Amino acid sequence: MERILIIDDDTYICKLLDNYLNKNGYHADSVYSGSSAIAEIKQQDYDLILCDFRLPDRDGFDILRQAKSKDPALPVVIMTAYKDLATAVRLIKAGAYDYITKPLIPEEVLGLIREAIDSRTRQDTVFSIEKDFITGKSKKFRNILEHIRIVSPVDMTVVIEGETGSGKEYVARAIHSNSNRKKGPFIAVDCGALPKGLVNSELFGHLKGSFTGATYDKKGLFEQASGGTLFLDEISNLDAENQMKLLRVLQEKTITRIGDTRAIKVDVRLVVASNEDLMGEVQKNNIREDLYHRLNEFRIVVPPLREREEDVLVFADAFIERASRRFSKHVTGYEKEVKQILLNYQWPGNIRELKNVITRSVLLAGGPVLSLRDIPDEIKTREALFLQSREALSAVLPDLKLKDAAGMAEKEAIIQALIKSNYNKSKAARLLKIDRKTLYNKIKQFNISLLES
Repeated sequence: MERILIIDDDTYICKLLDNYLNKNGYHADSVYSGSSAIAEIKQQDYDLILCDFRLPDRDGFDILRQAKSKDPALPVVIMTAYKDLATAVRLIKAGAYDYITKPLIPEEVLGLIREAIDSRTRQDTVFSIEKDFITGKSKKFRNILEHIRIVSPVDMTVVIEGETGSGKEYVARAIHSNSNRKKGPFIAVDCGALPKGLVNSELFGHLKGSFTGATYDKKGLFEQASGGTLFLDEISNLDAENQMKLLRVLQEKTITRIGDTRAIKVDVRLVVASNEDLMGEVQKNNIREDLYHRLNEFRIVVPPLREREEDVLVFADAFIERASRRFSKHVTGYEKEVKQILLNYQWPGNIRELKNVITRSVLLAGGPVLSLRDIPDEIKTREALFLQSREALSAVLPDLKLKDAAGMAEKEAIIQALIKSNYNKSKAARLLKIDRKTLYNKIKQFNISLLES
């Protein structure tokens, strides 16, 4: 019988979950504080941890780190009342299996627990790229797999570049799982999500009393990942001081905790990622050039999903299967109209957006196949907008004068920037290399409908 630890200061939720999980074949224990949770994690072995994000004495990140330091493969699901996507992404990048928002739906909790424990069971077997990694059909994706096979057994530092949501962490995990370090920890962290002022402590650790709030000795991420792989996402978000320290770690293979003078040896393979071209970040002075050359021993570029149409349905099918298992449903496919939307839509959020859309659609599905009514409205509307703009442009282009053609091309560029930026106007303006005021004027000039998600 699998054992689950429930951590929440709300005793009612603990009792509710405890009873529900016990009735469904699990052995559940409950604790009501972060300190009690950490003590329990150290003393007992669990198959899954279900933890509230906000605790009186700790937060979900602390519990997550403690759990992963004991057992890197232990799935941790975070419960939160805060529908904050940024926090959710930070948690998942820090190693959480997934998150779930309150108020809780017991059936959804149970489905997620089953999926997470099943995922751990699969991780305990030998990892195979073909079996455990969703493999696309496109030539570009096959090139990525070939690069993973080449670099995994060689202890080189790897740079992974690609748009947000394109699957950079999947690639990093595949590299780790096919390397000689696969029995060691894999620790993922979003450099942009590390608390300002605490980056040094998070990466390299500290001694108790070394600064205000340092109430206990703490191992940094480099020590926690020793013997395994440390994945640093959005590496260019590190400030100059910590870039210098990172360079020193790569050169000397040692770290020094805040408040300490001792050099501690670490044996870590570093994989870093960026949603920007890192050489471009060097030219913008966001990355030290000497650090870039240290990091860039092997480079993998993950193309956006819109550039590999052959992969969309492969990933969609895999996500349908996973979501069906998670929600105990029997969805096996999709109608032709849904297939067309999946293929036509530009997927500005890449694989992550596709996964979220499919998961949500399966949850809403009333039958064995996904229909148009199951697809989120914003996806259908944006896909229609994209098709209309493309068809309108191609229909009138032969008859346009040069000035009119330029205007249509400008309108099309703005629409594409809005789609790619998920209708974030600040990001769209940056993509177009114009200011927000100019973008607003152009939107008004071309009568572009703003479709907020």
